[in-house]
Amino acid sequence: MNENELFYLLALQKVEGVGDIVAKKLLSHCGNAETIFNTKATQLSAIDGVGSVLIKKLKDKTVFEKAESELKYIKENNIQAAFFQDENYPERLKHCIDGPILLFTSGNINLKNRKIISIVGTRQITSYGTEFCKKLIADLAPLNPIIVSGFAYGVDIVAHQAAMVHNLQTIGVVAHGLNQIYPGVHKKYVAKMEENGGFMTEFWSSSNPDKENFVRRNRIVAGMSEATVVIESADKGGSLITANMANDYNRDVFAVPGRTSDKYSQGCNNLIKTQRANLLTSAADLVYILNWDLEKETKPVQKQLFVTLENEEQKIYDYLQKKGKELMDIIALECDFPIYKISSLLLNMELKGVIRPLPGKLFEAI
Repeated sequence: MNENELFYLLALQKVEGVGDIVAKKLLSHCGNAETIFNTKATQLSAIDGVGSVLIKKLKDKTVFEKAESELKYIKENNIQAAFFQDENYPERLKHCIDGPILLFTSGNINLKNRKIISIVGTRQITSYGTEFCKKLIADLAPLNPIIVSGFAYGVDIVAHQAAMVHNLQTIGVVAHGLNQIYPGVHKKYVAKMEENGGFMTEFWSSSNPDKENFVRRNRIVAGMSEATVVIESADKGGSLITANMANDYNRDVFAVPGRTSDKYSQGCNNLIKTQRANLLTSAADLVYILNWDLEKETKPVQKQLFVTLENEEQKIYDYLQKKGKELMDIIALECDFPIYKISSLLLNMELKGVIRPLPGKLFEAI
């Protein structure tokens, strides 16, 4: 996308009544944003959803002044802009009908890694949620996923921090322009995040973190990710909106269960109870359900010398040594472990390099 194309796309965004869905209709019909402004009213009126009021708004020349001002800010502050048909635009978000036509980013974001998960939850995170979030990301680290969240208080910032601890790329999707940071106390994390990851938004530099912007932000978090994980949530909250959006986009949703008496587990428990989320007890659950292949997606795992196995792991290893290879469900049955536990044990053993997965959900000892 060159500077001229960006200028007219910015102008299109400022036309009153043109949202992302209508903008995509106009672009599909006219070919590019500049042509939209030069197309005759009779031709525009033939487009579904484009009436006389909107056509009149497209003739408003003040949008070009606004576009010029924002383009200047983008250039002066080294902001990257991605059109929804560009390669550097999140691939999964391209398939969301209401995805933004433009995204603005800062930092060093590389979306070539297909393993992108969003982690969301309450701003009043508990010690239980904190420890679970940290362990989840630590256990997923060997698979090198991109961790997406909203850079807010609570679960969001814990997820970003844990990703940075393990040198994982992490992206904060914000509900305002890139000229500011909200909340302000999180400014201390900006430089570190932009070293490996950064920030993403659909909002101009003139946009403030208004309440309605957070809901719009959530669709980007849900839409760009392979799966959304809800760590903790009350019975109502923004993270549940994100989970519902992820379901609408046919993405996998995971929720961490908690006690029925815990306020910030009610939302997660309800997601699981109503089958709108998979129950998440460990990283192994996510790896299994998303069918992530350790050997194909990470550096080759070599068996460690003098590796230490826990008693339960040793039992599985001895069984596979005798059996050769076996299905996970059969391993659980023969070794007398519940299925939720066997998945976690097998993941740990893969990371230690003592077993490896085979096609068809088979495992064998190395």
